[in-house]
Amino acid sequence: MRRFVASIVTILSAVQLVAQQLPEKPKLVVTITVDQLRSDLLHLFYEAFGETGFKRLMKEGTICFDLDYDYPNVDKANSVATLFTGTTPNYHGIVSNQIYSKQLNKPRPILEDKEFMGNYSQESVSPRALLTSTIGDELKTATENLSDVYAIAPTYEQAILSAGHAANAAFWIDDVTGRWATSTYYKDAPSFFEKYNATFPLNNKIETVDWTPLNAPSFYRFIPFQSRDFTFKYSFPKNKLDNVKQYKNSGLVNEEITQFVSVLLKNSTIGKRNYPDMVNVTYFAGSFNDKSLTDNSMEVQDTYLRLDKEIGNLISIIEQKVGLKNALIVLTSTGYFNADRYTPERMRVPSGEFYPNRCTSLLNMYLMAVYGHGQWVSAYHDEQIFLNRKLIEEKQIDLKEIQTKSAEFLVQMTGVQDVICGHTLLHGASSNENRIARNGYHRKLSGDLLVEIQPGWTVDYESPQIKNKQISKAAVMSPLFMMGANIVPKKLEQPVRATQIAPTICSFLRIRAPNACSDKPISEILYNK
Repeated sequence: MRRFVASIVTILSAVQLVAQQLPEKPKLVVTITVDQLRSDLLHLFYEAFGETGFKRLMKEGTICFDLDYDYPNVDKANSVATLFTGTTPNYHGIVSNQIYSKQLNKPRPILEDKEFMGNYSQESVSPRALLTSTIGDELKTATENLSDVYAIAPTYEQAILSAGHAANAAFWIDDVTGRWATSTYYKDAPSFFEKYNATFPLNNKIETVDWTPLNAPSFYRFIPFQSRDFTFKYSFPKNKLDNVKQYKNSGLVNEEITQFVSVLLKNSTIGKRNYPDMVNVTYFAGSFNDKSLTDNSMEVQDTYLRLDKEIGNLISIIEQKVGLKNALIVLTSTGYFNADRYTPERMRVPSGEFYPNRCTSLLNMYLMAVYGHGQWVSAYHDEQIFLNRKLIEEKQIDLKEIQTKSAEFLVQMTGVQDVICGHTLLHGASSNENRIARNGYHRKLSGDLLVEIQPGWTVDYESPQIKNKQISKAAVMSPLFMMGANIVPKKLEQPVRATQIAPTICSFLRIRAPNACSDKPISEILYNK
């Protein structure tokens, strides 16, 4: 009997200890996903930052400068999906921003959904391609739809994938109208939305604003060996091709994001009720028009300085709205960086050009020699080759066999580093390389063959509609910051997986993790160790 009582006391003590260790449940969670934010540039620009943005996050929050996505070909769609589902593309289904449609025999946006019209947008999109639940979905479920979940981003992919299926609304800046837009999939757009578009018409603002540096040219000396003695000036008039897209690709867009979030918070009871709410914000920190850092060093530095200012403004807005102890602020990156890589020929660095159209033509000729006349290759898309599955079935050819023969042929081509068969990823022996590729591979959406091009080589699509791509395997170091909710300031030395962020946020909220999330929370943050 004494042993039984002692056991009960021990269990109750342990439960009480865990309860004491867990931080207070926040009233408001604000996630800040910064597209293409880089840890190395944060270090380079540190001295140029103010005291209210990145410096404050570093001083008052828990930080990690090595966030790992653990799958190849990270982009603005699959990265956001991973952050908010806590799993990789092989489960959540967002393998890339554009997928190859086997029905249409051409690429299409992965979120395209003709059943739902756009509101202030011509885009017909929805989150239905996202195959698993998100943090926001689980929060809505836990509070029986009482919590508010909103997402605000420059692009619809980032807005919709951070919002999830059950959110109140997802807002983005439409490329055509130049206004804030949403999808009719979401049924709870707040009343201020239309008023905002009428009161602060972004399309008019874009046409009249110029992007010029915040400081004198001599100030921008933070990227080693890259400095300019002349300034820059960009305008976005209505008659300029893709003026809205270029504005969204500039350092100015983040100010508009903050203003919209501010109006949302001021015109709602978000964070003021007995159940938590969630606002997911996406900023931009990429290279203007994807130019190289050599050509774009001043623009990138100015983008980071403006971003630092807007993060400070957003933290201040949150502080005034609910107080930092009642808020959980999570800032992270999409884990990639789009920029031209160019090495002059005089440097004599090994390089070459890989032509996908010629590659698929040669492969098709080879397969015809082996299996007879037919169009055996359907397409090359996103470093993947899609075989004609219908023809393969009609000819009763073993899929593993034709994939293997194709891989053996392709790997002999100049510029091809390696080729992995889809069958090998799904059913073959496990290895670290295959595991990483498998994480980014979806059996219904990905190609039959994954083609790895030699680093330093350029993929030449021989088409003005598709931008050529120089291959680089250089890792992009990405940061994670978590602040508020009585989080203790510290630096995490070990890498953090991107799939750990969702379960960590869910643990703060005391809700279950998304349904495909198998990772554990980051205990060093959750328990303030």
